[in-house]
Amino acid sequence: MVERLSPLESVYRVGSHGRFEDGVGVILSETRPGSIIQVAAWPGEEARAIAAIRKVSGLALPDGAGGGVIEGDKAAFGFAPGKFTVVDEAEGLAVALAKAITPAIGTVTDLSHGRTAIRIEGPEAEWVLAKFFAIDFALPAFPVGAARSTTHHDVFAQIQRTGGDRFDIYVFRSFARSFWKALGHAAEEVGYEVA
Repeated sequence: MVERLSPLESVYRVGSHGRFEDGVGVILSETRPGSIIQVAAWPGEEARAIAAIRKVSGLALPDGAGGGVIEGDKAAFGFAPGKFTVVDEAEGLAVALAKAITPAIGTVTDLSHGRTAIRIEGPEAEWVLAKFFAIDFALPAFPVGAARSTTHHDVFAQIQRTGGDRFDIYVFRSFARSFWKALGHAAEEVGYEVA
């Protein structure tokens, strides 16, 4: 296994930043899942794709864009009609999904080397994210497991709520550094820690 280099390496500064005198509002970190996979089902084949995702990953993914599930070190969510992102800390998920999702059902694309996963968590996470995205981040409107696809200044982002005050954001690797810097700048007001 070859360890992938982080696009955040030059800007990833561990420690407390911003106005943290009154406490830390959010914690920022890069997660490094071994697998970030996109599954696209052909029209009418969504149920078979969802069943294959469940068989391979063990995740009972609800049908429909925005619905998602998290179990341990695995997560999945729908981000558009018939399109799903499946994440696992372990490598090799693309190969297993490609065996289960035949060309008659849809396609499987390994995005592991093309995406960066950024985690924001803490009591001010919703507030900081609302600075970027016109989305209702309140728990009733955006429950645990749910996900949204959106953009911020042409940076495509997939956001999944992975805990009560925790979100995982998947961005294109080529935009990761600038998005990380912008996220840190937005969090300065509440104080943030890089773990």
